[in-house]
Amino acid sequence: MMNNNVFPADTYMVVNQTVLTEIDKKTIISLYEPIIGPIAVSLYLTLWSDLDKREMVSKDYTHHHLMTILKSSLEVIKEGRKSLEALGLLKSYIKKGENISEFIYELYSPLSPYEFFNHPILSVLLLNNIGENEYNNLVAFYKKHAVNKMGYEEITASMNSAFKAVTPREANDETIRKQTKENISVNNVIDFDLLEVSLPKGMINPRTFNKKVKELINQLSFIYNIDTIKMSEILRLVIDELGMINKDKLREAARKNYEYNNNGSLPTLVFRSQPEHLKTPVGDNSNRAKMIYAFENTKPYDFLKIKNKGIKPTPRDLKLIEHLSLDFDLPVGVINVLIDYALMVNDGKLNQSYLETIASSWSRKGIKTVPEAMEIAEKGHKKVVKKVYENKNVKEVKAPAWMFKENKSEEMSQAEIEELESMFEEFR
Repeated sequence: MMNNNVFPADTYMVVNQTVLTEIDKKTIISLYEPIIGPIAVSLYLTLWSDLDKREMVSKDYTHHHLMTILKSSLEVIKEGRKSLEALGLLKSYIKKGENISEFIYELYSPLSPYEFFNHPILSVLLLNNIGENEYNNLVAFYKKHAVNKMGYEEITASMNSAFKAVTPREANDETIRKQTKENISVNNVIDFDLLEVSLPKGMINPRTFNKKVKELINQLSFIYNIDTIKMSEILRLVIDELGMINKDKLREAARKNYEYNNNGSLPTLVFRSQPEHLKTPVGDNSNRAKMIYAFENTKPYDFLKIKNKGIKPTPRDLKLIEHLSLDFDLPVGVINVLIDYALMVNDGKLNQSYLETIASSWSRKGIKTVPEAMEIAEKGHKKVVKKVYENKNVKEVKAPAWMFKENKSEEMSQAEIEELESMFEEFR
């Protein structure tokens, strides 16, 4: 590995690869600083201030300049730089010379609050670093201001009503700056060279660690805090006689290792509700609106417990919930809608392949809110019912009480009313 030591006389130049705003500063301080710390944030802001008046590129500075401004050693500054790189805020380049090295530091925008709170790793890291109360305060600060528009008519002008048509010209200038964000990579959690030599000879082959397997291993290692040696022990349990890794067994083994080292506690995602900025504005008092509220404000653990008449969810069901969240990037409220629908059409059972099929479709279509999930579930159910009747299948196709109705009491059976009432009970 290349030696990238930094010395005070080494120079650096800052290049802005994005469009930075004052809002970005607030985002970095409020959302990123609890994760990466004050030195890393100060380094980012210092590099930003080093840019010229156009905020494009800086002149050459020495790293002694950073030491003076940040009142920190180069080792501390280097660790701060690594934190910025890890979270996609900075990319670093080095050109070694005989006496001094030259660095280029490229700045990138932070994720927007919406993107941050929906990120499966960053949101959990923030929650774990500041606790639930502070986390909820931040969410409340960034959430949309809910305004009851009932009775109002939208009169927003469209483009063609406000401007005359003009002959378009081709606009594809890639040299124009735009807000640019780097992907957050977790590719280097595991040392795969060390991992391979730590496994017995003959257990693996050149196909064992393909790209997708490596991505899964890195993701599980990051989420469950597994180092290379511990991962080697886990892999011994899940590699088959052909040298291939069973992904499902790997997930299960990683989870069990996590639970064993955390006194049986379950991952945080199972105990979280829908992010505030994805919730529906209040103001509607219909039963459907109450159902949406219940989906959005119930943790999956509690939701399953309610649906099971107070019986605690099984470890299998909880594992399945987290699988839907992590692997399909579905928000908690959307998962609750999916679970409610799946339980109804599958006679109270959670069929994993059925859930995965729907989750995959919803994930591709970008379903993030409860109303979106309810609407797409209704459309999908209509297709199922139509197919049943076309095949002259007399089997009844059940549906949740919230589907296809305005949820007014006079339109519902007593059983449907009781189903909804059981959901509302926790929020009275």
